[in-house]
Amino acid sequence: MNDAAALSHVLERGPLTRGELRDLTGLSKPTISEALRRLTEARLVSVVGYVSAGPGPNAEVYAVNPDAAYAVALSIRDQRDRGTPSVTAAVTDLAGAVRGRLESSIDFASTDTVAAVADTVDEVCKEAGISRDPVAHVQIAVAGSYDQRSDVLHHMEVPGWERPGLVEDLRRQLGVTVGVDNDVNLAAVAERAGGAGRDAESFALLWLGEGGLGLAIDLGGALLRGARGGAGEIGYMPVSGGATFTQLVNGAAVLDLAAAHGLAAPTAAATMAAAAARAAQEDPAALEFVTTLAGRIALGLSAVVAVLDPPLVVIGGEVGQAGGEVLGDAVAAALAAATPLLDTAIATSRVHDDAALLGAQEAGRMAVRDALLAELSRP
Repeated sequence: MNDAAALSHVLERGPLTRGELRDLTGLSKPTISEALRRLTEARLVSVVGYVSAGPGPNAEVYAVNPDAAYAVALSIRDQRDRGTPSVTAAVTDLAGAVRGRLESSIDFASTDTVAAVADTVDEVCKEAGISRDPVAHVQIAVAGSYDQRSDVLHHMEVPGWERPGLVEDLRRQLGVTVGVDNDVNLAAVAERAGGAGRDAESFALLWLGEGGLGLAIDLGGALLRGARGGAGEIGYMPVSGGATFTQLVNGAAVLDLAAAHGLAAPTAAATMAAAAARAAQEDPAALEFVTTLAGRIALGLSAVVAVLDPPLVVIGGEVGQAGGEVLGDAVAAALAAATPLLDTAIATSRVHDDAALLGAQEAGRMAVRDALLAELSRP
């Protein structure tokens, strides 16, 4: 337990001296020295430098050994405009640095899913210059919901991923722990780690993507997943006129609404970006488009806000980020009109890379960290 306490602080805070670790853990000098000796022999930490500690020899600085363990993150996306689903993979070391990344297109309709995932893990490890042996965890982000009780994925548009037994087959094939989560949930992990939700007590992430919608609910750093992993499937929520929320604000709906206002671009995100820029210049057609779309977004979001009352709503996804502050301000105004008793802050996501992959990287690193600490704490 002393070893776990010392390693936990090094993992969380970065390089530390023996004296700093002694102060943080409350352990005696001989005890913390013995813990660091064992951690060094186990190649979990190493001396990375020295600092002046007053009279006497300089103090050694200890840091986590980044090569002690790795996690692989996979983001599985249905991109029917490309013809095949896109897979992005990354290898993260124990210190959180990305050691390798690649993207490929796999037609899961004609490929064995387990073999394709295993091959992708092998390829990204090769890209990182490591073998698969030190990989301790694989974290997968999917555009669907994962039922932890049944170990089955639902609401997936990618062929082969809803098959019962798939996740267990992946574990057997890869020989490591495998985590699966909704892509928007993992985008919220990235938002909590380094985005607009970093300093928020809690927040909801509304994902407005080219292909669909999603919602993640962060409650003090813990994600609300629901009894069967379906929390946040806001696209299926019925709204006025018998339509679903998806039918009101998905990429196709954004393009149709833009065309009705004389605005056109190849994609919904490009259309949103152009409309936001024109709206900022007081263009009447663009202003009407943004206001109308914001009203639709607020229609679905008001139900979330009324039930959960989050202090912050972050708007993410390709379309949401393209709208920027212009869309965010319009949604805030529409939401205030729809739910006058609540005052909810609206922000635009500040995560501009593949948010689901970044969240999977962070979740994978934390899974490896927790497993190491649990192993050290075991008698």
